[in-house]
Amino acid sequence: MKKVFATVLSVCMAAALFAGCGASTSSSTAASAASGSTVAEGELDPNIKATLTFATWDNEAIDFYEELDLEGRFQELYPNVELEIEEFKDDVEYFNQMKIRASANELPDLMYLQTRYFSVYGDYMLDLSDTQAAANNILAADCEYNGKVIGIPEKISSDYVYYWADLFEEAGVEVPQTWDEFVTVCETLQNYYGADDPNFMAIGMGAKDSWPMYPLMEYSPASFSGNGTYWDYMATVDEPFAEGEPIREAYTKVYELLSKGVLGSDPLGLGYDQTLSLFLNKQAGMMIDNSMGLAKIKASGVDLSELKSFYVPYTGEDGTINHIAQGDFFMGVTTNSENPELAKAFLEFYFNDFYPDYVQKLSSDSSMTTAEKEKDPYMAYADEVQTNVNIVAYMGGADDYTAIVNESKFDYNKVGTEMLTEGFDLEATFDQLNADWSAAREKLGME
Repeated sequence: MKKVFATVLSVCMAAALFAGCGASTSSSTAASAASGSTVAEGELDPNIKATLTFATWDNEAIDFYEELDLEGRFQELYPNVELEIEEFKDDVEYFNQMKIRASANELPDLMYLQTRYFSVYGDYMLDLSDTQAAANNILAADCEYNGKVIGIPEKISSDYVYYWADLFEEAGVEVPQTWDEFVTVCETLQNYYGADDPNFMAIGMGAKDSWPMYPLMEYSPASFSGNGTYWDYMATVDEPFAEGEPIREAYTKVYELLSKGVLGSDPLGLGYDQTLSLFLNKQAGMMIDNSMGLAKIKASGVDLSELKSFYVPYTGEDGTINHIAQGDFFMGVTTNSENPELAKAFLEFYFNDFYPDYVQKLSSDSSMTTAEKEKDPYMAYADEVQTNVNIVAYMGGADDYTAIVNESKFDYNKVGTEMLTEGFDLEATFDQLNADWSAAREKLGME
């Protein structure tokens, strides 16, 4: 299996741009290939000689691909097919480069998507609705784009508050069951440990990188309201930040939390990696992260005997904790693929044959009905200490929301980092966001 580092490829792609749709396929071919059965004459030749490329920013997964011999196992079906995996540093670099490559019709055979990018890449993806992988997937049918399954999610992603139980015990706090209790816990931890350590953070956020703000800024409106399609509702409103609107109420609560200094003395001075190191050194009491973050914590080599978790207590009016869960890493086949039948055969193999072993290595939950998996023990703590939990299936905004965001330049993570700056005016920000949003809807001709 050949690995290609994306930084080199991006330079080449940029040069190609300055220098200068695939057909629908039958899933029966891919499905029969994935199961190892004989392929009908005139369809996909098992002796085909080709290289399949796919791109990812999941560095942990690449290690597992090697450990579980992804290429070798696929070559048992197609001996003359090689895999070339393009490895990106993170999702920001990944999607920036995919945009460039889409414009040049140079996307890889297979690529990963997130729901918020469906509208950007939807026209570049083949429909996977008739594949066995889609049929066996828990979320694929619920995450269609324009009536098509353009990606199969390989993970069910959830965020947890990872915390040090010994720090909680010494400070005299317990796992919060409501948002107000969460605020109190954060304040107590900050005051208790911050008195002796000016660098201590009740919550390690890494806000210098902006994106780590997403558990608070992206998920709070959907969580507090219990509406996983909140962004689509927001797209129908001229002034979504007005009094009484869910996002205004959510952001007001988040701002009140951040204003208490619970991210430490220099919240914008540290990026994610630095903050994670401090958390592992117990200079942060909590960190809100997903399965990829947990994998980094587990790989750190530090003593994790006191590591536990709970859900961010986004409580609704009835006191129930609304917990976001969403599909992640949607694998799809691009219309740029020179071998779309082969790419679909790989996708079928990946989710039907390879996935049951692969998912056991992941911290996230299984997305396939055909691959059972016990919950990671560090995540399972949350279910032990918080039982009044409602799972909210989260979807990124559809086309209208995306169009308004692009026009208005709304960036929820940026709003979060601005909340951490001196002199920030929340009311003035709401007024400006409303003005920008309504102007964008008017320009786009939305009623």
